Parts: sequence; C-alpha cells; structure tokens
Amino acid sequence: MANNEQNTDTQGRKMPEPPKPNFKVDLNGESSVKHVIGVVSGKGGVGKSLVTSLLAAKTRARGFQVGILDADVTGPSIPKAFGVNGSGLTGHNNLMVPVRSATGISIISSNLLLDNDTDPVIWRGPVIANVVKQFWSEVWWKDIDYLFVDMPPGTGDVPLTVFQSLPVEGIVIVTSPQDLVSMIVAKAVNMAEEMDIPILGIIENMSYFECPDCGKRYRIFGESRIEEIAAQHGIPVLARAPIDPKTAEAVDQGTVEYLDADWIDPAVDLVTGVKT
Repeated sequence: MANNEQNTDTQGRKMPEPPKPNFKVDLNGESSVKHVIGVVSGKGGVGKSLVTSLLAAKTRARGFQVGILDADVTGPSIPKAFGVNGSGLTGHNNLMVPVRSATGISIISSNLLLDNDTDPVIWRGPVIANVVKQFWSEVWWKDIDYLFVDMPPGTGDVPLTVFQSLPVEGIVIVTSPQDLVSMIVAKAVNMAEEMDIPILGIIENMSYFECPDCGKRYRIFGESRIEEIAAQHGIPVLARAPIDPKTAEAVDQGTVEYLDADWIDPAVDLVTGVKT
C-alpha cells in the first residue's frame, strides 16, 4: 500500500517514475573510445585477466586500435602478461599516457604506478573506485576502437563503479567447470541485468586438457555444465579454453599477445561485431 501511495497523486492518479540518476563520467576532450567491453567473473582464479588479454590481443591483430583498462586495482596482472612496466608511463597535457605493448595495445594499470610491481595496493573501496574513474577520464585514450576493462571478481565497488561510470557496451563473463558455477554466473548475470548492461556471452576457462600424445580430452575439473547454465540465462557460450602449459608460460614471460589461442576467435568475432 505504501508503494502505491508514493506512486500516485492526491487524486489517485499514477505519477511518472523519477529519472534514474546519471553517474556517467565524461571522457576527456583529447580521447576517443568507440566501444567499451567489460570482462567479469563471479569469483577469482578463473582466468578473467587471461581472457581480457587474449580478447585485446586478437582484436588488435585484426587491425583495430585497442586499449586495456585494468580495473583490478588491488590484484593487477595485465602488465605482467604483456611484459610492460611503469618506466614507459609519460604525460600529455595533464593526462596519463598509457604504456604500449609490443603490438601496440594501450595499457593502464595500478601496477604501472608502483615503484615495485610486488608492492601491495592497500586502499579502501572508495579510493579504488575513484582510481578506476581516473583511469577512464584522466588517461589519453587516443583513437581507441575497443577498450577492454578487466574487472576484479565479484559484484563489489569496482564493478558497480565501472557499470555506472563508463559507457559499457556489453560484458563477457568468465567462469570454470566447477559445481558452484551456476551460483557464480547467476550473480554476475543478475548484477548486469540490474545495471542494464548487455551480456555478450560466457567463456569457460580450464574446460579440458588435451593429451599432446593421443589427443584425448580429459575433464580435469569435471564435466562441464556450461551449455545448461548459459541456456538458463539465455546467453551464448562464446568459447571453451583448454588447460595448456604454453598459456601459463606466455603469461609468465610477458608474451601473451603472441599466444596462438584460436579457441577465443568466436568471442572476438562477436565482440568486434558490436555496434553502438
């Protein structure tokens, strides 16, 4: 009854809903970003940063100008994967200039601002959220076609800030074949729906291991339920990533952009087909 009374005037007529607050943060005048794609996960350790790196690398290989905004401020791993450090950071008209990877991907990350990449980032949530906004508004994103945002796991301050503050065009959900996947995916899906963010699809990492001798596939983490879970939420399965020691080696050596990971190509096809 209380809700009905609040939504009607003194004569019982229904009142229009108040406009939703706009928390969007403007991009600086010297930057241009056409598409913003978020990469999310409901929990840590499922390979979200790997997927972000490969989406960016494969998109760059197709001739697009690509950037990565590493919003995982307290657990950044993007610079390591690309073999870059803060020595390449410069300024331009009071804006930070992203570090460029070997193939020309623009990268900004909290690890690039530290004296040592092993220094901990001990900041409270509001500070971290403001840093993410600054990575959008105070960085020189020059002629970027696709900006991939690597978000921390979960549904906390930073994903909320990204969804509210940046013009996110869609998200890719990353998960793994474990029993609690259904709950994890549901949390990510529900948050995106509440924030009116389109879900482009889901990628299952560590889906299987393929024996290099016989070619047989082994489900190390059990049988996948990804098709069933995706169908429950009406979202497509974009890719299934194998467990491959070469992947870990490439990340450790900072050469992820040269990794031959054709399993992610369908996801890149979809992402680069997104229109504003």
